[in-house]
Amino acid sequence: MIYHHSTLVAEVRTESTNRVALLHLDATQPVVLEGTAATIWELIDGRRDQSDVIAELEAAFEDAAGELAPQVEAFLASLEAQRLIETAATAN
Repeated sequence: MIYHHSTLVAEVRTESTNRVALLHLDATQPVVLEGTAATIWELIDGRRDQSDVIAELEAAFEDAAGELAPQVEAFLASLEAQRLIETAATAN
């Protein structure tokens, strides 16, 4: 599945601390991503699919045991549930 950032999300980044604040325009509370979560946000670009994102993280963190995959899948599902990302098929 290929994801991209929702067009209804405002975003503020702090490059020096690898931190990003997100607010869906219909939400009342922002979501702040740091560290690996912010890295995953950066990898969501509308071109990489879920397995590409997982592969890049596994390579970066030397996850030979494959422990990252279920965590990344759950995180992506959480972002989708909060309407911060959308699948390419549901893009407007």
